[in-house]
Amino acid sequence: MRAGIDRLHALPHLVRSLRSRRVALLAHPASVDRHLVHTHRVLLSLGVRPRTLFGPEHGYGGEAQDMIGVDHAVDPETCAPIISLYGDSFDKLSPSAEALRDHDALLVDLADVGSRYYTFVWTALLAIRAALRAGMQCVVLDRPNPIGGTIDTVEGQHQKPGFLSFVGLEPVPIRHALTLGEMIAELCARDGVSVGPDRQVEVVAVDGWERHELGWDWDRPFVYPSPNMPTVDTALVYPGGCLLEGTNLSEGRGTTRPFEVLGAPWLDGVRLARELAALDLPGYVARPLTFQPMFHKHAGQVCGGVQIHVTDARRFRPVATYLAVLAIARRIGGDQFRFRTERYEFVDDIPAIDLLLGSSDAREAMVSGQPVERIIEMVCPVDTSYAETHARAVARVLDSARSDEV
Repeated sequence: MRAGIDRLHALPHLVRSLRSRRVALLAHPASVDRHLVHTHRVLLSLGVRPRTLFGPEHGYGGEAQDMIGVDHAVDPETCAPIISLYGDSFDKLSPSAEALRDHDALLVDLADVGSRYYTFVWTALLAIRAALRAGMQCVVLDRPNPIGGTIDTVEGQHQKPGFLSFVGLEPVPIRHALTLGEMIAELCARDGVSVGPDRQVEVVAVDGWERHELGWDWDRPFVYPSPNMPTVDTALVYPGGCLLEGTNLSEGRGTTRPFEVLGAPWLDGVRLARELAALDLPGYVARPLTFQPMFHKHAGQVCGGVQIHVTDARRFRPVATYLAVLAIARRIGGDQFRFRTERYEFVDDIPAIDLLLGSSDAREAMVSGQPVERIIEMVCPVDTSYAETHARAVARVLDSARSDEV
């Protein structure tokens, strides 16, 4: 399998074009080739010297925890400025006109994990839109989706009007089964942007990836793209596990198994595991445990909870499973359980869980005590219309593949 960065050296026309342009690079620590060489160094070896480096949430170096603003910096090797695209306000998420001045091209290489909450695809979209306004060409070096790309893995409804945010700037399913490049190609085409070689936006597609393959099937290591996304196992549960951010349950930050481990000081993990097992959702076992987060929610406190062990990755439904976790934990916890009301990803007036799920329906259903099965049906309906969008997005990238590879 070859990701976009692995194919770049075999695309001489594109490389020559980049050498002659003033390039900006949007990347992060997982922007590496199959030999684990960072994209910046690969570009330098090809004679392409980025003038400016942009970093998404967590930073260009990936050091920052979630929702922590990142300062600008300077690359110690080339002295190129590193401009953060994650600050203290929504407008800081896009590169400024000043930052893009004196540039001709934006190169994007970001590893994504296949869930609409994961903000890198939205950083890429905002950066590309800003670059297009500045008259720049944009090139996306695509990467495979570590939790699969087949339509049968899709979960979660599109957001309703009024519920778009940085954890979902455009209406898409929660688990969308697309690569970052496919998502960008589809959204840019909706904007009326031309997509293809030498056009406004070009996507260098992944070669040799079978869409049913998950990250552990690849012939290359999985490099963690953010501090709490250490493994493919984490990525697989994340479309459900991130929902915990909308509550006062620990999502396992501050442990060695974030998003797989969850709980709270007041939660009865044995009861939670038992009630989850009774639902007979496929592909996992919830093992009761106690744990002590070293930082983040409930830091230093002993929490009861469960670890979600995926036993059948092909059948596991992360969104449905973690919706069940929330509904049961709320019933067990009573007044001790609460939904997050503090500011979340630059939004003050909508509960975080509603932004994540794309509407208030599921939260209101939990509060009114509706059955877990009904809540799952509400969030994860069978949406046959998305199959056409999915196929179109995949085709946009494949159909626009370059023919000059050597």
